[in-house]
Amino acid sequence: MREEKRVITVNDFEQNLLVNGINEFRNMLLEQGMPTEDVDKLLIKVIDAPPQRKRRFDREDR
Repeated sequence: MREEKRVITVNDFEQNLLVNGINEFRNMLLEQGMPTEDVDKLLIKVIDAPPQRKRRFDREDR
């Protein structure tokens, strides 16, 4: 069974908030001696997320 993918659109400020929040959570887990592998993967996904490409034209413009 395929996993569903979720796509969200955020601006630079919102992406920075996500990165900082996830990193704070990761630091909290490290202080408690808990595993951080899943949080690490999510953090990398958020940091490396490509910007959305702008379309050359919209279908409404036709």
